[in-house]
Amino acid sequence: MGYGFGGDIRRIERCAWLTGRVVEVGSVVIKKAGGSRAGEVAAHRFLSHAEVSPEAILAEAFALTGQACAGAEVLAIQDTTEINFAGRQAGRTGLGPAGDGKSLGFFIHPVIAVAAATGEVLGLADAALWTRGAGKVANRKRRAFDDKEAVRWHKAMQASAGCLQKARHITVVGDRESDVYAVFAGKPEGMDLLIRAGQNRRLAPDGLLFEHPLEPVVCTTVALVPRKPGERPRTAHLQVAAGAVAIAKPQGLSRQAPETIGLNLVVAEEKDGPLVWRLLTTLPIATAEEGLAIIAAYRQRWRIEEVFRALKADGLKLEDTQVESAHRLFNLAAIALTAAVRLIQLTDARDSSKRPASDVIATPAIAAAIAIGKSLEGKTLRQKNPHPPTSLSHIAWITARLGGWNCYGKPPGPKTMAQGWKSLTLMLKAFAIAKAKAHV
Repeated sequence: MGYGFGGDIRRIERCAWLTGRVVEVGSVVIKKAGGSRAGEVAAHRFLSHAEVSPEAILAEAFALTGQACAGAEVLAIQDTTEINFAGRQAGRTGLGPAGDGKSLGFFIHPVIAVAAATGEVLGLADAALWTRGAGKVANRKRRAFDDKEAVRWHKAMQASAGCLQKARHITVVGDRESDVYAVFAGKPEGMDLLIRAGQNRRLAPDGLLFEHPLEPVVCTTVALVPRKPGERPRTAHLQVAAGAVAIAKPQGLSRQAPETIGLNLVVAEEKDGPLVWRLLTTLPIATAEEGLAIIAAYRQRWRIEEVFRALKADGLKLEDTQVESAHRLFNLAAIALTAAVRLIQLTDARDSSKRPASDVIATPAIAAAIAIGKSLEGKTLRQKNPHPPTSLSHIAWITARLGGWNCYGKPPGPKTMAQGWKSLTLMLKAFAIAKAKAHV
């Protein structure tokens, strides 16, 4: 589609090629992704080009997400991850300190769109990349909000509202770090917020948030709580209480900010365990069902943690790249982020999904993908694609077959899906070229 490169077909194709290679080999190490010395040089030239930027690379992904979310109930889940080059700092340029204040690194703050009803990842709605400046900074209380890193939560919320404007409804979901007064105050019209409380805020007319008395237990529920990667989630039995609160403006905040903001508070507390979720939201909680729906929506926040795992040590290993300059690193990170989300979408759709194929490929290419899929089907029922044409699952089945899956045994894994996606993109490119020549 080429949204971010002004129609420059060479850069569009090079970006698609490099993204496909990263997905295929499961690594952002340029020597591996390039596949050959010529490919390695081509990848470095693309990443180094002055007119190639994370914004241009990600524009295509944002456009596809906007289409995928049209008419849908969407959770816009945002969070920040750190790429830390501790022990791998030699030769790095243009980077500031990472979270530990010592090692070099940078930060990525994506927003992923997730279907509220099913939990399926619909795509990237926004992403910001930055590195910190060296040296000391002024006391945060003396800095304007726009000069603080916390402004990323507000900017991402605003950008998501634009990307997802065709959605039927948007709820922004964030963890405790996103508990920022300016975020609540700057909420776009028609959008809702669901944020885990991270501060024991002052309430109006008096009192503190964590000590605020709520109505008796509304209901109880059971939740699967994620553990460390590779470990099975544990079962938590939660008691749920809810009520209305009015949070007071912190001291020193801009005069333009409202003095109080009315919100609803949902508290889910484990009966015999350490888990406590205090969720501040603009969503209604008039019934037990609405309270449970809020908890269910917050539990979908783990999907962005999956994206981070796919991006980092458990997947593409972005922190292992030997790319050194900040400009090239940011471009590579944008490609890796797109690839990580794409792999999760295809893996989600392996078994069954009602999502359309346009979530991952442009609409004009769907007919060609279906034609490719026909050639991969066998004679038996089990060797036929069981999913509706134009569905995401239909494309995922084709991707798995191109990756070497034989329709029997275990479901295809991420490696198979990655190899199949590379083959599919190459074949779709060949179809597009042949069609263009025939038209001429």
